[in-house]
Amino acid sequence: MDRIAIVTGAGSGIGRVCALALLAEGWQVALLGRRADALEATRAAAGAAAERAHVHPCDVSDDVQVAATFDAVAARHGRLDLLFNNAGGGLGGKTPDLVTAAEWRRVVDVNLNGAFYCLSHAFRLMKAQQPMGGRIINNGSISAHAPRPGSIAYTATKHAVSGLTKTAALDGRPFDIAVGQIDIGNAASEMTARMAEGVMQADGSVRAEPRMELQAVADTFMAMVRLPLSANVLFTTVMATQMPYVGRG
Repeated sequence: MDRIAIVTGAGSGIGRVCALALLAEGWQVALLGRRADALEATRAAAGAAAERAHVHPCDVSDDVQVAATFDAVAARHGRLDLLFNNAGGGLGGKTPDLVTAAEWRRVVDVNLNGAFYCLSHAFRLMKAQQPMGGRIINNGSISAHAPRPGSIAYTATKHAVSGLTKTAALDGRPFDIAVGQIDIGNAASEMTARMAEGVMQADGSVRAEPRMELQAVADTFMAMVRLPLSANVLFTTVMATQMPYVGRG
C-alpha cells in the first residue's frame, strides 16, 4: 500500500530536502506551499520519482485553503500517513517596540495558526481512516529553547509549537497518531544565509556562525519517519556542531 505524506513549505530549504528524501523512499508526497513555481522545482528535482510528487499551492495561514487541500489529498489517495508541519518564517532582527502588529500577526498566522490548522486536519483524516493513525512531525527550532536577540515573534511561535506537539502527542494516543518535533539549528538554507556573514549575538557582538548541510536534517527527519507507530521521538535536536547554542549568552 502506498504511503501518503504532506509536506508544507516544500518549495525550498528544509521542506524541499525532506520531501525529496520521502520520494526517494517510495512515498507519495503532496507538496504544499504558496508558490507553485517553487513546488514545481521541487517536483522536478525528484527526477524519476517526480510522478509521485503532487503540487498543491496552499497558504497554510488560510484555514479554508488548508481544509480544501487536505480534502483533495484524501480524495486522491484515500488516506494520510504523515504530515511534516514545516512551513514558517520570521522577521529581521527587531526589538519588541519595533515589531508592528501586522508583522506580529503575519508570523503568528504562519508559524502557529498554520501549524495548528494543518495538524487539526491531519488529525481529522487520521482518526477517520482505516487502519487508523499516522505520524505528525512539527518543525520547531533551536529558538523553541533559547532565543536570539531581536526574534520575539519567531521565538514566541516556536515555543507555542512545542505546546502543540506535547498536547497533540497526548491527544493522539487513543488514535495511533504519533506526534513529534524536530528542532533545527543553523541548517544551510536561504533562511540562514545571513549567518555566514555575521549575526547579532547575545553579548551584542556580530559574528558569523557555522551551518550544517541540509542533508543532516533530512537524515534526522527520516529516522523519525521510519519508526513504527508504536514508537515516537517526541523531541529531537539537530544542529551545527559548532554553533553558539549550548552556553549561548
